[in-house]
Amino acid sequence: MSAELLINVTPSESRVALIENGILQEIHVERHTKRGLVGNIYRGKVSRVLPGMQAAFVDIGLEKAAFLHASDIVIHNEVVDDVSASHIQKQDIRELVRDGQDIVVQVVKDPIGTKGARLTTDITIPSRYLVFMPSVTHVGVSQRIEEETERERLKELVQEFCDENGGFILRTAAEGVGKAELQQDAAFLRRLWDKIQSRMKKRKSNVLYEDLPLARRVLRDFVGTELDRIRIDSNLSFQELFQFTKEYVPEMNGKLEYYKGERPIFDLYDVENEAQRALERRVELKSGGYLIIDQTEAMTTIDINTGAFVGHRNLEETIFNTNTEATQAIARQLRLRNLGGMILIDFIDMIEPDHKRRVLHSLEVATSKDRAKINIHGFTALGLIEMTRKRTRESIEHILCGECPVCKGRGTVKTVETICFEITREIVRVNRAYDADMFVVYAAPKVADALMGEESHMLAELEIFVSKQIKVQTEPLYNQDKYDVVMM
Repeated sequence: MSAELLINVTPSESRVALIENGILQEIHVERHTKRGLVGNIYRGKVSRVLPGMQAAFVDIGLEKAAFLHASDIVIHNEVVDDVSASHIQKQDIRELVRDGQDIVVQVVKDPIGTKGARLTTDITIPSRYLVFMPSVTHVGVSQRIEEETERERLKELVQEFCDENGGFILRTAAEGVGKAELQQDAAFLRRLWDKIQSRMKKRKSNVLYEDLPLARRVLRDFVGTELDRIRIDSNLSFQELFQFTKEYVPEMNGKLEYYKGERPIFDLYDVENEAQRALERRVELKSGGYLIIDQTEAMTTIDINTGAFVGHRNLEETIFNTNTEATQAIARQLRLRNLGGMILIDFIDMIEPDHKRRVLHSLEVATSKDRAKINIHGFTALGLIEMTRKRTRESIEHILCGECPVCKGRGTVKTVETICFEITREIVRVNRAYDADMFVVYAAPKVADALMGEESHMLAELEIFVSKQIKVQTEPLYNQDKYDVVMM
């Protein structure tokens, strides 16, 4: 499999696209004035404790107060039965924090919709091979390092760097790495933590640590991924990334290329058009079937339909083939759109238990390449598949789109016919309450055309009913559901 990263940099925005076998699989966008907060460490102040929710709101200097649940509060270095335990958890939030308390927290989820950022006191700082955890003293190993002898070798090496001031998790990229490189990483992380602690004492700013900007963060997180090349269309950014990879991820240094092509870099592999298609509700399948993807604040729903696909054998086989094809499309769309949280998938109903089992297995295999943590819970009693995908940063739709000023997020607007009936009821109401000689209706073009066209008979009957003249005035700037009834 061939894979490459395309990095597009402008003064106000950075975008990174992951291309696998010539097809866009992931796109990451960061506006420089609205950088993501995940990984940032803040000195916050508890603004309100909510015992009923076992949570607290914390002011970290953002527009919305951030949210800290009791389960995300770590008690450091308690001793229970003579055993050092950093994750002993008290149940009552009132025993953990109090109003007005200063607290050091890290953002684990960006603000999404009406929700503020999600916080934890379990601080973690990633580097090339390791993740430093000040709150623990043990060593953990990435589950993606599967060979037991390698896991034990790495554990023994890193155990030497652990003390009462913190422990480490070995990242996937650490597989096969020697002691010297791990020791260098550990020393770097400890120096960084010392700087953060120094900032805590100075109390000059709420922000104690900011995660890397998008391009560097992606390169750090893609360590261990088989990439053929990394192309950047900004010479300045290329030089910065060259120095960054030389120091922190040397295995990627030789893959960097400064892109000088005349075509915009995102025109390669049709990235721009693919990114636009990732904002649409409907996703076409090659067979003629399609997906409908709807994001809400609570969850994402995906509905599969056969569409024009009629198959060659029988209905059950057609349904099975459409559902199987859909699993591949779903796995790609989850990564491409960066959909997270709870996801409900409504596959077309299957009668054969074996078909259900094979579709579920196909979905598991298709999502296994995803770098985000995914849990698939199988079919429910209603025939839906429940799954979760770890959500940290906002989806592409939430980054690139805003609320529709017409429908206010509903996704629908009232029909012209409905507005016409509302106007007639409003005229009757006003006529009963006030004395007027005539009425003038100001309405959007389509509504005005309907009142003077196919609904003109209704307006004529209304004039007889209220014994008043009714005129219609077109207002080009009105949205479809906006109108005014004015007495004259």
